[in-house]
Amino acid sequence: MSGKSQSERRAGLLNGFAAYGMWGLVPLFWPLLKPAGAVEILAHRMTWSLVFVAVALIVVRRWAWAGELIRQPRRLALVAVAAGVITVNWGVYIWSVNTGHVVEASLGYFINPLVTIAMGVLLLKERLRPVQWAAVGVGLAAVVVLTVGYGRPPWISLVLAFSFATYGLVKKKVNLGGVESLAAETAIQFLPALGYLVWLSARGESTFTSQGPGHVALLAATGVVTALPLVCFGAAAIRVPLSTLGLLQYLAPVFQFLLGVLYFHEAMPAERWAGFALVWLALTLLTADAMRSARRGRVGRLSVPRVEKPASAAVDA
Repeated sequence: MSGKSQSERRAGLLNGFAAYGMWGLVPLFWPLLKPAGAVEILAHRMTWSLVFVAVALIVVRRWAWAGELIRQPRRLALVAVAAGVITVNWGVYIWSVNTGHVVEASLGYFINPLVTIAMGVLLLKERLRPVQWAAVGVGLAAVVVLTVGYGRPPWISLVLAFSFATYGLVKKKVNLGGVESLAAETAIQFLPALGYLVWLSARGESTFTSQGPGHVALLAATGVVTALPLVCFGAAAIRVPLSTLGLLQYLAPVFQFLLGVLYFHEAMPAERWAGFALVWLALTLLTADAMRSARRGRVGRLSVPRVEKPASAAVDA
């Protein structure tokens, strides 16, 4: 590996750690926005995210995609679906963190890969390998155990997992870059969010102007908190293999889980530990299977006989 490619890979890993680290530590941020309620925080997040990404796109002068998107009604409709789904995801996550359900929220992102696989089978008719079937089965068993443990289905986890899996599926079909996609989605969210904030202010229930300049700055910072990890993720995605990103993605729910248990001191009775242990077993099966499949793919590519290029074609190699 050349020095340049090594430095690129190192930069990609650092950006990956930064992205998932920020997503993992974000439960520390949302409580700072109280006494604002979850819906008000969500509306500010949608509004300020558009401001932040719009400034970023103006700086880099990357607007050609917007005109193309407007001329494609089907893609635009998919962006609207993505905006709706991620609104649900953001709202439930903010509410769960600010009402003492950080551990249950982290579970949603632990089971997200299992939900994504299940959706691939049900919606895209994908065929699973035996280990993947085993992982999904263990994941279902975990949900049953956690339902018994909580005395109800872990609905926060399920809403977060299914909404984020749906969001990923829709974004794949839209095929826009991370920052561009966020800009398009928040542009759709912007007017309803701004309208809600104006209505809240007219009723005298907005905290934006009543809690001091520090509170104003924190609410405005929701745009940075939303967009900055996405920028780091984009920088990582083009520099490190997908298999590495797949492993890094577990950093976020691990950090969230540890914060819930160690910092917020949420209860973890034995049955919840058992449910989480089953989820982690399912993820271990999935990860081992993915790594084995990637290794086989590399061996297969190496075993293909190399065809020598003609001398005239080797100049740019």
